[in-house]
Amino acid sequence: MQEQVKPLIAGADTSQPIDALFVNAPLRDYTERPRVNDFTLPVLGMGYIATYAAQQGFNVGVLDAEAIGLGIEETQRIINTFAPRWVGFNLLAPTYELSARIASGLDPGISVMVGGHQAKAMPTEIITDSRFHRLEALVLGEGETRVVELLHDKHRRTELPGVMWLDADTHKPASGKRSGNGHHLSPDINALPFVDRSFLTDDPYRANDGRIEANMVGARGCPYDCSFCGAAVSANKDITIRTRTPENIMAEMAALRSDYNVTAFRFVDDLFLGYERFIRQCMDAFTAERIGDEFVWDATGRINILHRADDALLDTLVANGCREVALGIESGSERLLKYMGKRITPEMTQSVVRRLTERGISVKGYFILGFPTETRAEMYQTVRLVQELWNLTDNQPGKFRASVFEFRPYPGTPEWSRLMATGKYKPEQLLDYSAVDLTDGGLDEAMRGRDEFNFSVGIQFGEASVPLIRLQLIKLSRAQYERSGRK
Repeated sequence: MQEQVKPLIAGADTSQPIDALFVNAPLRDYTERPRVNDFTLPVLGMGYIATYAAQQGFNVGVLDAEAIGLGIEETQRIINTFAPRWVGFNLLAPTYELSARIASGLDPGISVMVGGHQAKAMPTEIITDSRFHRLEALVLGEGETRVVELLHDKHRRTELPGVMWLDADTHKPASGKRSGNGHHLSPDINALPFVDRSFLTDDPYRANDGRIEANMVGARGCPYDCSFCGAAVSANKDITIRTRTPENIMAEMAALRSDYNVTAFRFVDDLFLGYERFIRQCMDAFTAERIGDEFVWDATGRINILHRADDALLDTLVANGCREVALGIESGSERLLKYMGKRITPEMTQSVVRRLTERGISVKGYFILGFPTETRAEMYQTVRLVQELWNLTDNQPGKFRASVFEFRPYPGTPEWSRLMATGKYKPEQLLDYSAVDLTDGGLDEAMRGRDEFNFSVGIQFGEASVPLIRLQLIKLSRAQYERSGRK
């Protein structure tokens, strides 16, 4: 594959008028401190929407200000220079303020649409935010088909379910209500076109092992109810859980091999290794097509599902090219895991990590420190579990690596509701995200990969103080960096 530098606005024909520009806002204003992270996950959701719109004949593009490392004013200038009919923002809690600041500086002729977890969690607050005074549509949930309808004519919003705006006469939120259009809320994911990678800034990419790698999703929706997660089923009752057929997945893998010489994949959805029937269906199909002879892949997984998987199924993962599994381990405290709704125990985690790594499948574990109600002793239980998992896999063919984060509250999650119910917090306190520099102002290689994840509301939610939590983050991150360098 001949690697090329992709344009600032990905996917659009900038010599022609642009119908829509989908903007992924930066996590912080990079004019204040340059971005040092080397890689960020691609905006697959925007990629799907842009691909579907382009297939319907619209000239659309994606501006990934986070991946490029843009500042607020520079992002505004780029948008205003290209003057699209519409600008679309994917609103997430950590980027909401920056998205609003960008929107406030757009030229009057540009209409704004928004979607994402934050839009779903706090639609009224966003619609009435004066910085979004040119907001014409807030789209709840999956947006492919409804975005296209809006690009045809914004007045179609009155016919579309899950679309909201500010009524010009009443100055109150209004929404589309016409019945019979419910199909827009859960598009058939097997009928959607494969993501056009020209809309993605960092995908496909050349990984450290020399392979060309791409990110994919195998399913939409999640049946679990982890209290801290925006994908929790209780917060997404409108989402129908759907899995792609193995044939559809393998067809996209083959297309990416043909077009970009991709031989490594990362499945980033919650269900690829989190739903046993789906795992068995995919592995049967992968085995029949000898996927493991040609490709390697990583995936997210669920500890409770993998814990009850028999040895034969785990062996099949290896034979079909499974290279690494990412697991939400979260805590070393059994009490706190129950409080989170994880349906796992530390003993289950140790068993799953051992069984995977002894087969040569590496594991990446995610952990949270400073969770509400967490005691100081429970925080140290989590630190010890990380160390135990390192030791457990030292002599295994597969390795364990840890990624540890400070707890952050997200609106719309069960944990947000619990925090608000205490009466101790106001929404603006829990939304006051700011970037945290764990390097004391200097470029630190051990922290480079964490740059895009270091943000906080600065509130002590458990027994351990915020400085103590960050000290543990730094120690664990440095230890992981040193271990990775020795391999």
